[in-house]
Amino acid sequence: MPKLWKGRFKKELAAQADDFNSSISFDSRMFEEDIMGSAAHAEMLGSCGIIDKEESEKIVNELFKILSDIKEGKLQIDMECEDIHTFVEAEITKRLGDTGKRLHTARSRNDQVALDIRLSLRKETDSILGALKSLIDVLCEKAGENKDAIMPGYTHLQRAQPITLAHHLMAYAAMFCRDIDRLLDARKRLNVCPLGSGALAGTTYPIDRGMTAEKLGFDSITLNSLDGVSDRDFCIELASALSLVMVHLSRFAEEIIMWCSWEFKFIELDDAFSTGSSIMPQKKNPDIAELVRGKSGRVFGNLTALLTVMKGVPLAYNKDLQEDKEAIFDSVDTVKMCLGAFTPMIKTMTVLRGNMKAAAATGFINATDCADYLVGKGLPFRDAYKATGELVALCIDKNTTLEELSLADYRGVCSAFDSDVYAAIDLEKCVSARKTPGGPGSVDAQIEAVKKFISSK
Repeated sequence: MPKLWKGRFKKELAAQADDFNSSISFDSRMFEEDIMGSAAHAEMLGSCGIIDKEESEKIVNELFKILSDIKEGKLQIDMECEDIHTFVEAEITKRLGDTGKRLHTARSRNDQVALDIRLSLRKETDSILGALKSLIDVLCEKAGENKDAIMPGYTHLQRAQPITLAHHLMAYAAMFCRDIDRLLDARKRLNVCPLGSGALAGTTYPIDRGMTAEKLGFDSITLNSLDGVSDRDFCIELASALSLVMVHLSRFAEEIIMWCSWEFKFIELDDAFSTGSSIMPQKKNPDIAELVRGKSGRVFGNLTALLTVMKGVPLAYNKDLQEDKEAIFDSVDTVKMCLGAFTPMIKTMTVLRGNMKAAAATGFINATDCADYLVGKGLPFRDAYKATGELVALCIDKNTTLEELSLADYRGVCSAFDSDVYAAIDLEKCVSARKTPGGPGSVDAQIEAVKKFISSK
């Protein structure tokens, strides 16, 4: 197919250079955005009297026919074209002749591609926001079912204090809520229309940039035409937000992997979200969680790639910017795929409450509550801390727990202990007493707050 820029050149582009230069293998996914942007542009051209109104309407109608034909499989995108913009323009020209050739009036591929990628990423952002909300809904549902499922809370992967599974799950819900806020914030800067920036210096035609922006659902237009065609901050910002989504998914995946091991056995994954071994028949592997953990690396790599591409690009458009799409599209696709598999995996997992409770019963995770008991009896916290440490050492020597120590043992360390210490260090009491906002005793309020947040977004 002849290149749009052929007029200046006497030689055909070398085959190797043509393949290297081509972007249609990855920008063809933007065919709908390219056609919608072209239709809005054509309508504006007719409205402003830049091209004949009747021709404008013919172009718009034929563009929608092209869109329908592609979606219905009647028209195949020609992968020999340089890019999706070339294909659409060639197709409209083939169908309408000279009328189709008027479509590109007052427009450059530079502002056209900047428009297409913004439209595409806006749609993808909305899709990811929906997927995150679905995951948070599942977390709230699981938390509601496990408000009394006591488990150890950890620091340094050492058993630290008693919490509930609900409390643990709502920690991840809080992370994913922040991800939603970041994505919504990135979407604001993404939702700005560059169309009308031309190649770099705008156009001499009396276009109405506001009209095309409004028709395409943008909040505003780009302020500067040089920046309008060369800005890819929105790609980097979205890649950054998606990287944090993957950080949170990867952290969660790591815990799922540990929890379903025989060393923990806090949960069991549904057979539909597990795999087996080719040689060891007893194995049930958390491959979905492992893949989520592994795929985080490619999303982080895409962010680094985008930053590196942009760091040395002078104004305005340079071909380097073609490298934006593969990186950001891969991040988008990876996050969508991970959320699509991770959410039902969490929804269908079985919680092994007895094993969680048994783990919480060892490791002296109620030691802080024992020290707080002494503080309630009037001891300074540091003295209470020291006395409780001596009790833990005594338990280790006797191979027992704080709950099983005799009152005589308690009083041998500190005379302030009385029989009510056993109620104070009861695990259920330790958890329910932590009613401070954000604590395990306030999970109901956390679930309510998260649901309210989701419904407002």
